[in-house]
Amino acid sequence: MGRYRFILSGGGTGGHIYPAIAIANELKKRYPGSDILFVGASDRMEMEKVPQAGYEIQGLWISGLQRKLSFKNLMFPIKLVSSLIKAAKIVRRFQPHVVIGTGGYASGPLLKVASGKGIPCVLQEQNSYAGITNKLLARRAAKICVAYDGMERYFPVEKIVKTGNPVRRDIVSGHTNTDEAYAYFGLDPDKTTLLVLGGSLGARRINQLVASELSFFSRFDLQMIWQCGKLYYETYKAHDSGPVKVYQFLNRMDYAYAVADIIISRAGAGTVSELCLAGKPVILVPSPHVAEDHQTKNAQALVERDAALMIPEAGLEDRFEPEFSDLFLSQQQKMRLGSNIRAMGMPDATERIVDEIEKLLPQ
Repeated sequence: MGRYRFILSGGGTGGHIYPAIAIANELKKRYPGSDILFVGASDRMEMEKVPQAGYEIQGLWISGLQRKLSFKNLMFPIKLVSSLIKAAKIVRRFQPHVVIGTGGYASGPLLKVASGKGIPCVLQEQNSYAGITNKLLARRAAKICVAYDGMERYFPVEKIVKTGNPVRRDIVSGHTNTDEAYAYFGLDPDKTTLLVLGGSLGARRINQLVASELSFFSRFDLQMIWQCGKLYYETYKAHDSGPVKVYQFLNRMDYAYAVADIIISRAGAGTVSELCLAGKPVILVPSPHVAEDHQTKNAQALVERDAALMIPEAGLEDRFEPEFSDLFLSQQQKMRLGSNIRAMGMPDATERIVDEIEKLLPQ
């Protein structure tokens, strides 16, 4: 049997959407005649990003609970019932062979309905700390694909498969031409390159840090690729001169990782998976403003393996300069961190996840 039907659900953030798209692409490659449908939250970014990737998507009227009392919380039960009804209609009409959830609000109602009808479901958990939706769905899932050890704290151990997180194909390939990468950014191959990553929107505290430390960085005669993000580009673009290259967005992440000697970054799950494949020494500054403080937990998982340094936002003022100086000046530390983080990389994560999905398909 070669014409299968798959539903993928996940969204709210790129960390949920892009793994789902990567899985869909691998399914399409293996089963070209199959039907693939996405289900997301009707007012979130997946409604734009998924069609851009070439897939159909249907939206559910769903959102999460707010931490404080609000009108949105009063609406939650109504949204949940509405989403369950629509999810049931989608499943009944589409008749999927397997449903895959990558986290986010919409995957809850959809996988609850599908599993209740006996349709095998696969969860993909990107973080070292399981999200609430996946924790609630774990009992109903056939397989749970994870990226970190120790996930039996949240999920039934017999369902867990360590696969890693899907990452962009150009980063996985590892065939980047370094000379082309230096030329692309207009950088000097003989100088140390610092890469600063704050995500597509940007990280306010990291941007503030870099701006305040420009004179400190100049002492090391380094050059910098500073991805400050869409929200902050107008504020920081004036710093783009000479060895400091300021970008709103990096279209060639493979080039950026190829030339980087040291990286400063947030610790979202997708970014951490890319950093493991890049294999460069990293200072992680986790965002404290995400659900369950999961970026700190992602970073801690690397720190425990001596694979990265972590400085919380609250400690930047006191710790950043001495820790950066030590790292910059110690070739041994740079090599050790780079080697240890590279050992954690799983370049075939997407293929491993689809291998698990295949085991659930009717023959």
